[in-house]
Amino acid sequence: MRGIKPQLLAGATALVVALAGSIPVHGAPATAPSAVDPEVLFVRQVRPLLQDKCLPCHGQDEAKIKGGLDLRTPAARQAGGDSFKPVVVAGRPEASPLYLAATRVHADWKPMPPKDNDALSPAQQDVLKTWILAGGVWPEEARTTVLLAQPDPWAADGQLRIPTSGGLTDDWTRRPYKPEDMWAFQPVQVEGARGGVGNGAVKEAGGPKGNPIDGFIDDRLAAAGLTPAPAADARTFIRRATFDLTGLPPTPEAIAAFEAASRRDGPAAIRALVEALLASPHYGEQWGRHWLDVVRYADSSGFANDYVRGSAWRYRDYVVRAFNSDKPYDRFVREQIAGDEIDPANPELLVATGLLRMGPWELTGMEVPKIARQRFLDDATDIVGQAFLGQLLQCARCHDHKFDPIPTRDYYALQAVFATTQLADRPAAFLPQENQAGFEEQALLDARREEHLATLRRLDEKSLAAAETFFAEKKFDPAAWRAAVAEARQQERRPGRREFQGAFATARNRMAAKGVAEDRYPPKLYGFTPEDYGNERVARKGLERLRWEQDRYQPVAFAVASGRTVEVKSVLAPPRLAEDRLTKGEREATTILTGGDPFSPGAPVSPGVLSAVPGLNPEVNATLPTTIEGRRRALADWITHPRHPLTARVMVNRIWQHHFSRPLAGNPNNFGANGLKPTHPELLDWLAATFVAGGWSVKAMHRLIMTSDVYRRAATHPDPAAVAARDPDGSRYAVARPRRLTAEELRDAMLYVTGELNPALGGIPARPEINLEAALQPRQVMGTFAEAWQPNPRPEQRHRRSLYALKIRGQRDPFMEVFNEPGPDLSCEARDTSTVTPQVFSLFNSTASLDRAVAFAVRLLGENRPPAATIDRAFHLAFGRPPAAAERAATLRHWETMTVRQATLTFARPEYPPQVVREAVEENTGEKFTFTEKLAAYDSFVPDRKPADVDARTRALADVCLVLLNANEFAYLY
Repeated sequence: MRGIKPQLLAGATALVVALAGSIPVHGAPATAPSAVDPEVLFVRQVRPLLQDKCLPCHGQDEAKIKGGLDLRTPAARQAGGDSFKPVVVAGRPEASPLYLAATRVHADWKPMPPKDNDALSPAQQDVLKTWILAGGVWPEEARTTVLLAQPDPWAADGQLRIPTSGGLTDDWTRRPYKPEDMWAFQPVQVEGARGGVGNGAVKEAGGPKGNPIDGFIDDRLAAAGLTPAPAADARTFIRRATFDLTGLPPTPEAIAAFEAASRRDGPAAIRALVEALLASPHYGEQWGRHWLDVVRYADSSGFANDYVRGSAWRYRDYVVRAFNSDKPYDRFVREQIAGDEIDPANPELLVATGLLRMGPWELTGMEVPKIARQRFLDDATDIVGQAFLGQLLQCARCHDHKFDPIPTRDYYALQAVFATTQLADRPAAFLPQENQAGFEEQALLDARREEHLATLRRLDEKSLAAAETFFAEKKFDPAAWRAAVAEARQQERRPGRREFQGAFATARNRMAAKGVAEDRYPPKLYGFTPEDYGNERVARKGLERLRWEQDRYQPVAFAVASGRTVEVKSVLAPPRLAEDRLTKGEREATTILTGGDPFSPGAPVSPGVLSAVPGLNPEVNATLPTTIEGRRRALADWITHPRHPLTARVMVNRIWQHHFSRPLAGNPNNFGANGLKPTHPELLDWLAATFVAGGWSVKAMHRLIMTSDVYRRAATHPDPAAVAARDPDGSRYAVARPRRLTAEELRDAMLYVTGELNPALGGIPARPEINLEAALQPRQVMGTFAEAWQPNPRPEQRHRRSLYALKIRGQRDPFMEVFNEPGPDLSCEARDTSTVTPQVFSLFNSTASLDRAVAFAVRLLGENRPPAATIDRAFHLAFGRPPAAAERAATLRHWETMTVRQATLTFARPEYPPQVVREAVEENTGEKFTFTEKLAAYDSFVPDRKPADVDARTRALADVCLVLLNANEFAYLY
């Protein structure tokens, strides 16, 4: 042994034995062997620690070593870094910079690793300290290999060894895991559970509780010495249930009927209510929205090239239909991953594969095609991992996963499944159930197209006129040029020709084809001013974008196909599926990419699955084909295997989350070691097993959850102090957890109570009014300005459910954004709920809120009730209850007072801009230019009813309505 004296080694060995009980690193148990060699301590405990925490900055990449400190070898370590001090002083941790920096409390040494999230735990710091006290021994590589081949002395009972396809290093492959961290990879455990499942079959609920869920929850409450809150009253329950399942408030009539039914037979009333809500077409809209959060749905591509994805809306509607029809979840999964391979003749299944293309993506002439291709492959791999498996697979893209049993080899094996998956907008006939209303608005796009063509024609004529001057000044014979122009004009006049090139450009091409020297005819865009250069680009790029927008009205699926990878340098139009396109090009092979770099290929890999799953669940295995077709179908079959440990757990966790505002397992997209562990693991497993045994029915899960006592609980408890002390985070479910309505629910609920909501399902995206400054904000797309946000002309078109609003990644609706609608670039596992000042301005001071208040007042007065009854009706519509006597008196008094005041006020009707002037710098000349964008939607715009359109009494009542729409009771569920 080198670098340590024998007498020191003997003492150190005794110390290692004495301290080993406090070294539970990489899952090591609290008990250790009776004697551990310091070399073994280094190889099994210290070396993996250095590789994980230190080498990324101090040796993993020789060209990027930080601070001059190289920790790959003992010699480099002793040379030190920029401080020229050895990082380890044998036997003296208090003098060893490596240990002092790791403690993060020593004044002379910066905390290492620098990020708090990477800090060494106290146990890991103890390992370093013990090792240094033992002499800081560092065996040579040959000796390390020998020691690694020997049994791991820390592999005692309680450690979990997970067979995988193997990491990039033996250390990673051999590392143990804490079983509690690997809960999600282990088989679903339900034997002996209350009302549990044995051998895959659901047993009848037993015990004193009618619903097994209550047994799981109440056992934990009893263990904490808590009694549950009483059941919520009927009005609170129906409001909670109706919003949960439809995203809309119950009507006053529905509330009254449910209260009456509850007095007769409470459980029967609840069952009937749940069935009615599940049968509502609005159920699919609400639960489809939850899924669209996960799969990052948007109607545009994102990045700088944020062009519209015309037919993406069909995927959104597919999701809504899937939930409404209670499509079995395993089938739902298979269709989205491999619908085209299951049945390529079924338009529904082609549309379903839009999931794989929902992430942000672009390929412009300035993009490297290989990088764009890799971006798609990474995104497809990642969304399958997060959405269906609850795994953050991107962590394994550059290196073996630091915390979970997912080697880099598995990441690329899974990615190999998509190596033959190509972007393809495929012919797919509209289904009878698809809403094709509003297709007449294609006329607006046709008008915009004609405007762009008129600009290009005008500029073409200008260049042709300048060409005559060119020949006159140069004294060249223009005969050949004029003949070429005549031929070009004839070509432009051909019937059915839609693409515009221009006679000038076509004539230049003809001259070049005939071998005429380039200096003998006019250069490109000849005779242009800086303004002309700019307007030519705006028109040409505008026509390019219209190709994508026109797909909105075409029987085309935003989808994928299996085939070879064709080299594409830029995407200027929707990628149509040509007959021979998938048979040409490269049969793409997948390799491990060193550091995730597509230009650094490593070892080849074949299509595969996450090897840790069959490692702990041998029956859930799969050998995926290497053929061009069938890879995704085989992967989908593996994911939906009834015994798969992840798939059902992930989905029932999401369902529970949206009913209780918190999941059972705290990170729905991350069931790995760093995700929050389940608060009720037995319940989660029982739900997962019940889900599969019940045919993967999502609606059956709703019935089960919503008929439980825990779902019916009130949000208040008779002993709040006990709840605060014994269930401070609400994880024991002693009381219901209030929640604020989401951004979409707020907007939809306001439209619903005012009577303005258009309840039609599906169809092309709606364009509601948004803040005018945001709507007209200049936005760059495809090398020029994107069109301004133009709302639909008619109120019934604008007042669709928020789910159907056009979702542009680069142009968010400020109202939606301020109320925490997630951005669509990343999968959203759970929405934030912030409380910030801009929400006040959006909800109380905005034009949209005032419009809703006026509409609410108009509805109320249109029902011709006496004043007191009108106020009662307002409370019933907004809150589902009558006002208290004091509330009625105060609102009546305010209405009367404001009527007097409103009679003294005058209001002007708003003016809508017919056009907007843009100013930019032309990139060819570097000079400024302006152009005018016509806002055609305002030519026939029918505004919402405004204060100027109603009398003083209506405006005064609108003031009352505005208060109701801003009340906590309207915005929160209890």
